[in-house]
Amino acid sequence: MSRIKRLQKKFEKLYIDAFFVTDEKNIYYLTGFNLMEGDGCLLVTKDNAIIITDDRYQLALEELENDEVVGMITRDYYGSLNKICQGMKVTVLGYEDTVTYALFDVLDEQMAADLVPFHQQLERMRMIKDSDEVNALRTSADLHSAGYQYLLENVHAGMTERHVANLLDFWMKEHGASGASFPTIVTSGKNAAKPHATASKKVIEDGDVVTVDFGYYVNGYTADMTRTFAVGSIDPELRDVYQIVNEAREAVIQAAHVGQRGDQLDFAGRQIIETAGYGDEFNHGMGHGIGLSVHELPASYGPSTKNVKLRNNEVITVEPGIYIPEIGGVRIEDDILITHGGVEVLTKAPTDLIIVGE
Repeated sequence: MSRIKRLQKKFEKLYIDAFFVTDEKNIYYLTGFNLMEGDGCLLVTKDNAIIITDDRYQLALEELENDEVVGMITRDYYGSLNKICQGMKVTVLGYEDTVTYALFDVLDEQMAADLVPFHQQLERMRMIKDSDEVNALRTSADLHSAGYQYLLENVHAGMTERHVANLLDFWMKEHGASGASFPTIVTSGKNAAKPHATASKKVIEDGDVVTVDFGYYVNGYTADMTRTFAVGSIDPELRDVYQIVNEAREAVIQAAHVGQRGDQLDFAGRQIIETAGYGDEFNHGMGHGIGLSVHELPASYGPSTKNVKLRNNEVITVEPGIYIPEIGGVRIEDDILITHGGVEVLTKAPTDLIIVGE
């Protein structure tokens, strides 16, 4: 069953006649059509799927290979939406509750149909990946592993964090990535103690640990991988911390299975970090879902996520970390596919501590 038909089947239980979509990732998920944010919308009725956009997209719509979808070219997106809804006798229109207030104001003014907001309706559908999506995520993860290998062969003391990030960015795009799903994180030395610091002009020095956290779109789907390596001789405490984080990562992967609760999955790794005395230095969740976006459902799983339960063909990250102010930090992140047959680690780059420049 197509994704559009799966959505249409929900209408009766949702007590709606149609669903209105503006999020560009959700439009792509349902139709396979790339519409930039703000350049139109998708209306799914009980029998139709209509992309409402302007003449900049006319040729692309004509080339779209999806028999379920038709296009309407207009410069008045929401006036046209209202006319279509009236013509098709849509009296109750569902919409994503993530729309801006400005857009809601326009809809409230123009639409004759009653408007009903829905929370994460399509995002919940996106949690479970089909075989094509799984293959796309495998391809993306493979490119990330290769990109990291390239980085290890070319990074050295004396480079700035920003140079390293730019080097990786160029290689990823040259080898098939369309763009980054978030700004690449490259942190070294004391900067590595900040989980989400961005690449700076700091020079990487001998004795630094370097954390690289990056995600790139390949055919619409993004992986999300973090590795930490050392440059030259590093603080013995950081060597120990590395082993603890790596052990925690492995424990979470071992504990992952269909039906596993988010808090229990988190505990499998967090208890190792806490037992080692670094509980206060691990200050974020254990991971999150990925796919068309770098953060998909589950948005995060950690100590309090009892309501998160892993499902077959879900893809999540596993990213424990320890961050010690004034010394540095370590994070190692893998992407894993949950199946009834077990767990598949998609990000295959080595996780043992690698020391460059020795």
